[in-house]
Amino acid sequence: MILGKQTGPANPAWRRAQWVERAIVLELPQMFRMGEGGEPRAARMSQRQQTLAIGLRRAWLARCMAGVAALCASDAAAQIPTRPSDAEVCLAANQSLSLGSALPRTTARLDAGETVRIVAIGSSSTTGLWMASRAATYPEVMRRELARLRPSARLEVVNSGRIGETINGSMARFERDVLAYGPDLVIWQLGTNDVAWGGRADGAKKRVVAGVHSLKASGADVILMDLQYAPLVLASSQHSTMETIIAEVAQQERVGLFPRFELMRKSIDAGLSPRALVAWDGLHNSAAGYDCVGRALARAIHAAGH
Repeated sequence: MILGKQTGPANPAWRRAQWVERAIVLELPQMFRMGEGGEPRAARMSQRQQTLAIGLRRAWLARCMAGVAALCASDAAAQIPTRPSDAEVCLAANQSLSLGSALPRTTARLDAGETVRIVAIGSSSTTGLWMASRAATYPEVMRRELARLRPSARLEVVNSGRIGETINGSMARFERDVLAYGPDLVIWQLGTNDVAWGGRADGAKKRVVAGVHSLKASGADVILMDLQYAPLVLASSQHSTMETIIAEVAQQERVGLFPRFELMRKSIDAGLSPRALVAWDGLHNSAAGYDCVGRALARAIHAAGH
């Protein structure tokens, strides 16, 4: 009997156990069939044969009962609710996440069934540092989730991340590593390396505005992705200033903002360990972190068109 579970005929384990019990009941008479003239077969056996027969019966019964136990145990294990993964907890805590801006070009092309080319540029958070394969990076996770949400979508995703990138470094690569692809949507992950290593946010707003103007001039939709909620970021006295700058530019220039910092903080408030979405180095995202970021971003892009 499985406590808290249905144990009647509708329960698969109960049905399987009943089947095995019936098999035992049907088989037992064959083990004790009467001999001719009503004489028990055992009476015509030698002592050695009787001992062997008893041993075989006991072994057979033991195996039958073990089978019943195994069937019930396997069904009970299948019915125990699986604990949500760290990424699932993160997503559940951020169901209301919004980019705060429409993505007109991206939405129009998705609705028309045309190819949508997305270029992600940024630092090691974009390259997916510490991940064993490209499939675990946030741009690739985003692509898969967006394809799930939009089965008819034709998506091309270019990962133009570079380890150690700063705002100035990304802007210097815009022409070659972003605009040359003719993107419909650009995701610019920025700000972390400008402040995480003792740098300052002085003058950053002017540079971010200039960078957004350059991207928008191409006709592409733009999403800014802010800092991660991680120990090395929080240790910087400039992280809140950079967060404010990125949010203000997104609002001022009417482009999307993917609030990664808030997403990770909300996940901790929902019960996740502070280390669940952060890698061993205290800075980059863990596999669960990249997974949540990619899927949440895809859902936000999808929602922007509804």
